[in-house]
Amino acid sequence: MSVPDWVPLREELRGEEPYGAPQIDVPVRLNTNENPYGPSEVAADDIAASVRAAALGLNRYPDREAWGLRTALADYLSREVAGLDATRVWAANGSNEVMQQILQAFGGPGRTALSFAPTYSMYPEYARNTHTRWVAGQRREDFGIDAGAAVALIEAERPDVVFLTSPNNPTGTALDPAHTRAVLEAAPGLVVVDEAYAEFRRAGTPSALELLAQFPRLVVTRTMSKAFALAGGRLGYLAADPAIVDALRIVRLPYHLSSVTQAAAEAALRHAPELLAQVDGLRVERDRTAQRLSDDGFTVAESDANFVLFGTFADRHEVWQGLVDRGVLVRETGPLGWLRVSIGTPEEMQAFHTALQEVTDGQAR
Repeated sequence: MSVPDWVPLREELRGEEPYGAPQIDVPVRLNTNENPYGPSEVAADDIAASVRAAALGLNRYPDREAWGLRTALADYLSREVAGLDATRVWAANGSNEVMQQILQAFGGPGRTALSFAPTYSMYPEYARNTHTRWVAGQRREDFGIDAGAAVALIEAERPDVVFLTSPNNPTGTALDPAHTRAVLEAAPGLVVVDEAYAEFRRAGTPSALELLAQFPRLVVTRTMSKAFALAGGRLGYLAADPAIVDALRIVRLPYHLSSVTQAAAEAALRHAPELLAQVDGLRVERDRTAQRLSDDGFTVAESDANFVLFGTFADRHEVWQGLVDRGVLVRETGPLGWLRVSIGTPEEMQAFHTALQEVTDGQAR
């Protein structure tokens, strides 16, 4: 994409590319961490009926505060941690909008946001878009966070917002709770723990939700795109102190969540046990995929998400293209030499393994 010089674009945006994974029409798409299992007929019927009911009132603006949806989200999160209600939950159009609102409220000119690479590639773009200074520390070779180095960087930079990601994208790494606590104790501003893939974490892996009562500047973000199979619904949310939620209300756009979005998300939450029933199977398939890749001689990052990062390749783009040529799309992302595969159905994963073997047969690993 090239923006002509006559277009009065902000100078720091010239030469930038819009975010987005390749959308290629192939039989097996394993590049955007979607849930391969869509809503059931029963859930879809409830969503459709709820959207139709909302459609009858589309001449009116939606509930600006989304109280019904926020109450339903609080009830859902209360299965993991007690004491949450609608005043402690905020929702927006995907966790992307949630993150953008966080930096609109707590970042900005003269302020700093910090994270630890490799991590979600949109974080520096949120910072750029809000004129927030961006600082990136480095993760360890195993993609965990060195707590001592993290605290030292925080003390040196004094960031207004720290982004932690658990499980991390694109590596799948879950944070050590002790390291999360160390960052919370050192950070002078907000600490955002992005838990977009939290439902896929292995048994015994705690959520940062458990720390909310102790740390009023902690924000935990989630999404319905992954485990809830609602990527097309665009609904992300967070849990935080009510004062943090009120601050976000200052920067939100008027009526930012449509009546249709609210109705669809509330209906999906009514079917939470059913929609989440596939998560256990996806965990099993993830672990099976990681083991098979390891057995085939690849280096595999430990994952608590619904994807696996694997490598390493002298020319990962050549491998990526070879997979696409065989009808399998994975993601060329993360550290150089690595690829990321989302977990699909068993049939899709078998197609991936077969294609990968054909592409890499005879290559040194």
